[in-house]
Amino acid sequence: MVLVLRPGRPDDAQECGRICFEAFDGIARAHGYASDMPGAEPAAQMFRMVLDHPGFYVVVAEQDGRIVGSNCLDERSPVAGVGPITVDPAVQNGGIGRRLMLDVMRRTAERGAPGIRLLQSGYHCRSFALYAGLGFEFRETVACLQGPPIGGAVPGREVRAATDADLAACNDLCRRVHGADRGGELADALKAGTARVTEHDGRITGYATDLSFFAHAVGESTDDVRALIAAAPSFGGPGILVPARDSALLQWCLGNGLKVRQLMSLMTIGLYSEPAGAYLPSILY
Repeated sequence: MVLVLRPGRPDDAQECGRICFEAFDGIARAHGYASDMPGAEPAAQMFRMVLDHPGFYVVVAEQDGRIVGSNCLDERSPVAGVGPITVDPAVQNGGIGRRLMLDVMRRTAERGAPGIRLLQSGYHCRSFALYAGLGFEFRETVACLQGPPIGGAVPGREVRAATDADLAACNDLCRRVHGADRGGELADALKAGTARVTEHDGRITGYATDLSFFAHAVGESTDDVRALIAAAPSFGGPGILVPARDSALLQWCLGNGLKVRQLMSLMTIGLYSEPAGAYLPSILY
C-alpha cells in the first residue's frame, strides 16, 4: 500500500485524536501504565488546537485515503519540539513512524531551526530506538510527578501572575539557562492567563507557563522552581516533569506527597547546552 504524507487539516482532528488515544493507550496498558491521553475526545481537542495554531506544523500519513498516523512539530520558539507522534495500532511497526519523523526533521532543516527536542516514555523501547537511530542523543531522565497541590511558600521568593511586561525578562532568563528562549510558548501562556513568575530581591528569577504536562518552567536556582511548584493550585494532565538529576527538587516533591507516574527520556538533535539553572521541561521539551 502506498503511504502518502500531507499537511494536516482542521477536519483531520477527530481521526487523528482517535488514533493518538488508541496508540498511547495501547502501548501504556501493555506495559502496565496509565495512558498520557485520557480519551479520544480530549486528544481530538488537542489536535483542533494545534491544527488551528500557526505555530504548529502537523503532518498526516494516509494509506489508501485513510489516515493512519500523524506527527506534530511545535515551531513557536527557536528550538522545535516534536510530538505527539502516533501511528494507528493496526499498522504499527511498518516504518510509518520513521517516515513521520523524517518529515519533521526535513521541515526543521528547511526552516533553519538550530535544534529539535522531544521526550519519550522510558518504557517504550521501540520509540527510543527509533529516535536514537535517527540521530537523537539522550540527555537526561525526567520523572513525571502527580499529586495534591503542595501549598506554602519558599522564603525570599514571591510568586505572582506574569504580565506582558515580564516577557523580555523571562526570555532573557531562559536564554541564560538553556541557550535559547521559548518566547512563543510564553506569549501563548500570557494570553491564556496561566503564566507565573518568581521574584527574588526585586527581580524575576523564575517563570512557568503553567504547572502541567504541556508547560515548562525555568529558574536561576532550584528554589525559584520550587516556589512555582509550591504556589500551583494543581498539576495539569499526567503531571509535572522534574529532571531526575535535580535531586534536591525531586526529593522535595516526593517529600510533599507527589508520586512518580513514569520516567521519560529527554532527547535532542542540534543546539543543546547543559542547563545553567533549574527547569521543568514540557512533554514537547
